[in-house]
Amino acid sequence: LGSQPIFSTRAHVFQIDPSTKKNWVPTSKHAVTVSYFYDSTRTVYRIISLDGSKAIINSTITPNMSFTKTSHKFGQWADSRANTVYGLGFSSEAHLSKFADKFAEFKEAARLAKERSQEKMELTSTPSQESATGELQSPVTPESINGTDERVTPDAAFNTEINAVPFPHSWKSVNTLN
Repeated sequence: LGSQPIFSTRAHVFQIDPSTKKNWVPTSKHAVTVSYFYDSTRTVYRIISLDGSKAIINSTITPNMSFTKTSHKFGQWADSRANTVYGLGFSSEAHLSKFADKFAEFKEAARLAKERSQEKMELTSTPSQESATGELQSPVTPESINGTDERVTPDAAFNTEINAVPFPHSWKSVNTLN
């Protein structure tokens, strides 16, 4: 990432066994550094851990993730993008609590960043939506439809259909792709 970690600690790293979904498989032979980073190019928070040069954790924190303390020295979270569950074994309860606090803090920051990016999307999309609607409505004039009453009804109905699809509806369908 080329940036400094926001917070680092040391822990034993595990992943859930993909075949059983029950047993923990150690991904580090010893305690390794586990760090939180802020990726400013993507405006996301990540948890990264390296064992030597190999990335054993590269997890982007999303607003719907949860870190769960399962014992006084062990915690876990599911990463649906990586299709795994990570587990961390700490040397003390204090280290676990500090990591959990930071997880909650950066999860909230991720939620706020997502809200801000959605607001920006709405702001940049709203004017183009209005101008598109304006362009569609302006040709529907008596002059543009050759003055015949028969053509007024279909064009008026067509115009109503355009207005029947509110912008927030189309925005929500785009939003569900994330």
